[in-house]
Amino acid sequence: MSNSKWYVVWVGKTPGIYTNWNDCKAQVDGVPGAKYKSYPTRAEAEKAYEQGFKKAFAAAGAGGGAAAKKGPKAPAGDYDRNSICVDAASSGNPGVVEYQGVDTATGERLFHQGPIPKGTNNLGEFLAIVHGLAYLKQRGSDKAIYSDSQTAIKWVRDKRVATTLARDASTEDMWRRVDRAMAWLAANSYSNKIMKWDTEAWGEVKADFGRK
Repeated sequence: MSNSKWYVVWVGKTPGIYTNWNDCKAQVDGVPGAKYKSYPTRAEAEKAYEQGFKKAFAAAGAGGGAAAKKGPKAPAGDYDRNSICVDAASSGNPGVVEYQGVDTATGERLFHQGPIPKGTNNLGEFLAIVHGLAYLKQRGSDKAIYSDSQTAIKWVRDKRVATTLARDASTEDMWRRVDRAMAWLAANSYSNKIMKWDTEAWGEVKADFGRK
């Protein structure tokens, strides 16, 4: 079976092209300012590797840079390792959703939820941030939370979601979780910073599921 993804590591323990996420992850975990990205074909991966990460990220951002326009973040190349990262993944949009949170420094999984039968990726990202806030509050931690979803960050700050996902039997599980998350935000205060992960500078967020 041919590979569905090829992973380029420009800045990591051993730069190169890798054929699976686990091998790529081993090269970038714990490396401040790691630079890596996935591609659908080997030819694209080889071309990107030769170009270097600056040109590759610039090309990738040409059609998807809107999410990175605003939002607090550490200076490029300097993220806070004493933090947690969250991310969501969906099979279809809407589709089956899961999300997780990991320790930024070690990659240790701190929590994971799913599969949620039907929802959107942004709702999964929203749930991941709120779960992270509750997780840290329970432990008395003021660690920051990184997310690569500007939409979800805004929803958390607004304490409400703006989604077109219909409420019906197929989305009952997702909406039950979203309602509970919004109720938590309404009832709780927190001092944790919610930071936009700079994908172009740092590579995929540490909680990434490796399915892009």
